[in-house]
Amino acid sequence: MKLIIHGGFFSESGTNQEVKKAKQDALREIVMLGHKYLESHTAAQTVVYTVHLLEDCDLFNAGTGSQIQSDGKIRLSASLMDGKTQKFSGVINIEDVKNPICIAEKLMEYDDRVLSGLGANSFAANNGFTYYNPEIPQRRKEYEKKLSDSIRLGTVGCVALDIYGDIAAATSTGGKGFEIPGRVSDSATTAGNYANAFAGVSCTGVGEDITSGSVATKIVTRVTDGMPLSVATAKTLDEMKPYDGFAGIIGITNTGDIYHADTHPYMVWALHDGEVEVFD
Repeated sequence: MKLIIHGGFFSESGTNQEVKKAKQDALREIVMLGHKYLESHTAAQTVVYTVHLLEDCDLFNAGTGSQIQSDGKIRLSASLMDGKTQKFSGVINIEDVKNPICIAEKLMEYDDRVLSGLGANSFAANNGFTYYNPEIPQRRKEYEKKLSDSIRLGTVGCVALDIYGDIAAATSTGGKGFEIPGRVSDSATTAGNYANAFAGVSCTGVGEDITSGSVATKIVTRVTDGMPLSVATAKTLDEMKPYDGFAGIIGITNTGDIYHADTHPYMVWALHDGEVEVFD
């Protein structure tokens, strides 16, 4: 029974100790809550629960506190993949909701499991998800000053291995900020979020780079074919070097291997495999 989470990248950690500690404390608390939840729930249920906690924390770029796009609006994307059932669901560029990962979970019950834009919003409204404005003052200031880099940069994600040996992965993002409306990130695709019976991976970084590398899918496929998680990750991230790909991953295998890696310093993460570890 293991759990690992990420909160995207944080390049200012070396100079802003206050924000660094806040992220460490938040990730430590959330990974402990998630692991406790995992004791009595499935991997799929747990990754949704854990990512919704990350979405609710405005230190991260997902849910509350998400980046504002070039037209002044916030659009969210999230996905869920259940390694046991091999089903994937997600929402792309959904607006005015609090927890896109919960809407992705609801879509698992339907034949049409990936919705975007107005369709995603209509589905959310018809299924009882109420209006919510995820904007915080800091994001508005960044938008008005046209900043392109913030202390809260990064997608969030979770991979869990439950007591039944099943794996699930969930990923959520508020985008990269100031992007063209309609831009699709990797977070609601199998490039950024993938799981099967052998392994699960959640990604963070530059969505276009991760999609170009099909990162999550490649790693999980290589593990399925017998490659150790660390080796599969290294090979996949090495293949991003020709275009200086920017990515970080968290992953777990069905044998209990738990791993994290990034191409650039540095991804913020926490794990719980009986003991809690947090990035330093």
